[in-house]
Amino acid sequence: MPNLSEFDYPLPKELIAQHPLEDRVEARLLIVNRQAGKITHSIFKEVGSFFKEKDLLVLNDTKVLHCRLMGNKTTGGRVEILLTRRLNGSTFSCLVQPSRTKVGEKIIFGGGKVIGALSARGQISFKQPDADIIYSYGVVPLPPYIKREPIDSDKVNYQTVYAKNEGALASPTAGLHFSQKLLEDLGAQGVNLAYVTLHVGLGTFRPVRCENILEHKMEPEHFLVPDETIAKINQAKKDKGRIIAVGTTSLRTLETYAGGRREGNTDLFIYPGYKFKLVDCLLTNFHLPMTTLFMLVCAFGGEKLMKQAYQEAVEKKYRFYSYGDAMLII
Repeated sequence: MPNLSEFDYPLPKELIAQHPLEDRVEARLLIVNRQAGKITHSIFKEVGSFFKEKDLLVLNDTKVLHCRLMGNKTTGGRVEILLTRRLNGSTFSCLVQPSRTKVGEKIIFGGGKVIGALSARGQISFKQPDADIIYSYGVVPLPPYIKREPIDSDKVNYQTVYAKNEGALASPTAGLHFSQKLLEDLGAQGVNLAYVTLHVGLGTFRPVRCENILEHKMEPEHFLVPDETIAKINQAKKDKGRIIAVGTTSLRTLETYAGGRREGNTDLFIYPGYKFKLVDCLLTNFHLPMTTLFMLVCAFGGEKLMKQAYQEAVEKKYRFYSYGDAMLII
C-alpha cells in the first residue's frame, strides 16, 4: 500500500520561486535518463539537443482565466472571489474569502461597474448578461505558494506563449519555459508539435489528506485531444518517434486518450505502479511534496531515481514550482 509520507521531501522555502526569470528559456534544466540511471544538468534553451527528428512534443494549450476578483460588500468590507467554474451564463461556482460572507449579499467590483450576489453557498451570480466581461476585472490566480499579489507582468509570465483555449484556473507551468522562437527552432530541427487541451482546475492545489493514497479522489478536469493531434500521434508511432508530454496535464490527457477517450472529463490518478500506454518522455517542473503531481513523476521516472533527482536539485539550488526550473525525464 503506497503511503502519503513516502512522497514527502525537505525543501528550503527560499528555493520556491516567487518571480519568473526575465528570459523564459534561461531556466535551468535537470535531465534524468531512466535507462542509464543518470542525472545531468543543462539550460532550457538547449532542450532541443535532447530531442530527435520525428519526436512529437505535445503541449497543453489551455489559457488561464483572470478569475480572481477583489470586491467590496455594500457595507464596505473587502471580499475576494475565485471563480472556479461557470454553471450557466451568469452564475459561477466560487470560493469566497472571508468564508462567513452570507448568501444573498451583494458584492461590488470595478467601482460599481459589475455587481454580483452570492446566490447560494459556493455560487455567485452577476447582473451582466455577458458574463465574459467579469474576467476583465479579475487578476491572474497565482498559486498560494507565491507569497505576493499578482502584478501586470504576471498576465504574460503566467501564461504559455501558445495559450489558446480559455478555461484554466492554473497555468500548465512546464510550458512556461518555451518562447515562440524556441518552438520554431524545434520545428526546424524536425521535432513535430501537437496540442491537447486540459483545463487545469482547483484540484491542482488541493492536498492529499489520506495516508493511504489509494483513497484519494482526483477532481475531474475537462480535456480534448483534437483530430490533428491524433493524426500526429499515429504518425509519430509509425515513424518510431517518441511522444514527449510537456507537463503532467499533457501526460494525463494523453494517457486518458490511450485508455479510449478523446474528450470529456478526466480524473486519472497516476501513482507508482501505473503502466504508461503512450507517453515516452516527460518535461515538467518541480512539484510540491505529497501531491498527486509528485506521485505522477515518481511513477514515470521511478520513485528512487526521482527522489535522488529532487535531492540533487535542492543541493544545487534549483528554483522550484510554477516559476521555477525544469526537469526532462527521458
